[in-house]
Amino acid sequence: MKNLKYIFFSFLFLGLWSCNEVEDVLEDNGVSTPEDLPALTAGSADFSNYVAIGNSLTIGVTDNGVFRATQTNSYPNILAGQFSAVGGGEFVQAMTADNYGGLAVGGTRIFDPRLVFNGSGPAGLESVIGPVTVGTDLLDNPTGPFNNLGVPGARSFHLLAPGYGNLSNLALGLANPYAVRLTGSTPNASIIELALAQSPSFVSLWIGANDVLSYSTSGGSNGALTPQATFDASMDAIAGALSTTGAQGVMANIPYVTDIPFFTTVPHNPVPLDAATAAAVNSGYAAYNGGIAQVGSLGAISAEEVAQRTISFSAGQNAVVIEDEALTDLSAYGLPNYRQATENDLVVILAASFIGTLADPNNPASVNGIGVPLADNWVLTETEVNEVKSATDLINGKISSIASELGYAHFDANDMFQRIFSGDVTYNSFNPNASLVFGGMISLDGVHPTSRGYAIIANEIMKAIDVTYGSNFEASGNLVDIGDYPTNYSPLLQ
Repeated sequence: MKNLKYIFFSFLFLGLWSCNEVEDVLEDNGVSTPEDLPALTAGSADFSNYVAIGNSLTIGVTDNGVFRATQTNSYPNILAGQFSAVGGGEFVQAMTADNYGGLAVGGTRIFDPRLVFNGSGPAGLESVIGPVTVGTDLLDNPTGPFNNLGVPGARSFHLLAPGYGNLSNLALGLANPYAVRLTGSTPNASIIELALAQSPSFVSLWIGANDVLSYSTSGGSNGALTPQATFDASMDAIAGALSTTGAQGVMANIPYVTDIPFFTTVPHNPVPLDAATAAAVNSGYAAYNGGIAQVGSLGAISAEEVAQRTISFSAGQNAVVIEDEALTDLSAYGLPNYRQATENDLVVILAASFIGTLADPNNPASVNGIGVPLADNWVLTETEVNEVKSATDLINGKISSIASELGYAHFDANDMFQRIFSGDVTYNSFNPNASLVFGGMISLDGVHPTSRGYAIIANEIMKAIDVTYGSNFEASGNLVDIGDYPTNYSPLLQ
């Protein structure tokens, strides 16, 4: 067990846009380069007053933080830069104070600074450069109105909630600190009301990820998936409100969150054991295995479940032992719901710092994940994975329906992420994938895109807008060069 080492990942739960020469941009995005390109046109789209509505993906969270560089490289700000060439107006964001990240209220920190790469893996900024002062404080907010209305952590129904940005509601758990930064002199205004007040000509709406994400990242133990009826009602209300503006727009669906590095970095079998240690651990589970066999002989569980629940270790890599509430309740027999994980179970990234530690420092047999099974919050079981994917499919069906109803463009983010994570997408010399740290698409928190990832997203959104509104961002060579956007930010960026 002394050789069992893990990178420590901490997680809180929760560049300027540029365009190179047209030929470079086309080549970078896999488009041939004709000698004579058409002039850029907006088609029938009116970008004069663009407002972006959404969650952390919209504000531009990267490396578990909101900071100036990633706000500048948020996909809405990238889009606004391209829109400016065809009548797009000013795009105002509630910019943070610095590039440290984090958030404070009256000098008291409520969110820590961003993550950085320390040479081995993700680490807190202060562990690399020492203590910093979080400069973004809720008692000193910028004034709006703001074109970027992205609120990290927002679910669909939060966009409609009055008081979601009222500082006095924060201690009651009824407000979101990043919504507080947006409401200004109207603290009880909902996010949708803030959008409507600006009479937008064009909107982007990307919401729904948190309706499945918070449940997923907690291993299915924190809260619940947003009921489909609640999501549908929220989206109907949002669509109704937006329809009154006459605004055009684009909507994005949500990816399968179970495909992101937060769930795919730690394997189900991370435990190396030698033969002697494996034999000792098996001895510790002998009574449990005997009880399972006896219950099976009584017909209380099937032979298949007996096999599923029987715990066995051997020399080499071994699957962790987990608690699974979906198993038959055998508490009447004095038996817990234990089994070993399979490749269809997803161990959350936070477990990397937990597996292999001792639950009891005085008991060498109390190794978490071996002698002590992992609790529900450390693993999204196969049953829970299927629940999340089913919920995502229903959510995406509703998003597609609303986009059609409003006449908006539709960006199939789920399809894009699946293709990228499978390695099927190449942007010139760039081949983004789902690997943590070096994959290029997902940042150090294992959940949110890198700035380069946001640039890819902006390009795909422009392609969707081209299809619906007859613009020609792609054909005219006005997609952005993703190589101009970083995948990692230096710890020294302040």
